[in-house]
Amino acid sequence: MARRPVSLNTRGKNRFVLLCVAPAIILYVLFMVVPTFDVFRMSLYNWTGVGGTPTFAGFDNFVALAGDMQFVRAFQNTVFLLVVVSIVTMAGGLVLAGVMTQGKVRASNLYRFVLYLPSVLSIVVVAAIFSAVYDQQNGLINGSLNFLGLDSLSQVWLGDQKIIMYSIAFAMVWQSLGYYLVLYMSGMSNIPAEIYEASALDGAGPFRQFFDITLPLVWETLRTSLIFFIISSINLAFVLVRALTGGGPDGASEVLLDYMYKQAYTNSSYGYGMAIGTAIFLFSFLAALIISRATKREVLQF
Repeated sequence: MARRPVSLNTRGKNRFVLLCVAPAIILYVLFMVVPTFDVFRMSLYNWTGVGGTPTFAGFDNFVALAGDMQFVRAFQNTVFLLVVVSIVTMAGGLVLAGVMTQGKVRASNLYRFVLYLPSVLSIVVVAAIFSAVYDQQNGLINGSLNFLGLDSLSQVWLGDQKIIMYSIAFAMVWQSLGYYLVLYMSGMSNIPAEIYEASALDGAGPFRQFFDITLPLVWETLRTSLIFFIISSINLAFVLVRALTGGGPDGASEVLLDYMYKQAYTNSSYGYGMAIGTAIFLFSFLAALIISRATKREVLQF
């Protein structure tokens, strides 16, 4: 069967589309692809990042990472935040969205606005808010506990190594929950009411409707948002830790990106910092791949 020739009109459309997307592609290559490969390249060198000539070190920087206990600690803190914050945010967003969508909650738009508001705040503003909330002397939490006569429960929320990661996790959940609540509510609102009415006639209660109807039909939204959240939380944790604790006390709240920043730009170990950056990239890629494969299932449509 002879192949139909491409018309001049089609060629003109293709050229026009290419011309439109070319600036975006060029900018993406210049500011994303090239710097990423440069990180990989510099991870194989020893260099202060300021002057002198980089010295090729091969995989020595990566070998050093395995014995760097502060890197291991930063990695553990990062994984802790990703797991805890992801579970609480996703589960909390789903449950609240289900209640507000199917539970006929009064003033649901007001609750949605109040919960979504933290998501539009700069993470630096969030850090300033929680710096005041966690203040040992005049903070909202300790002040409320003292007012209620529960002085024994007062804590040094940002100074105790045992609880500081929980304090950071709570701030991240507070900042992220509203965004995913609105996202899940949007998905749930598209589910036809007739499905719920039919299941109610069959004797299905709210819990069974949630797990048998709502959750399967918003699964792809949940799956996509989880992968996005895992990747974005690595950056979110860095900015929050940098602004709130600086990695202290004594490195107890250090996360991977903060440790990379300190090594590359404070300790003049640029090559070592880029090795940490490469490890973060590989970790993010593998985490997203594992979650994508683990949550893959047949797509249900209505």
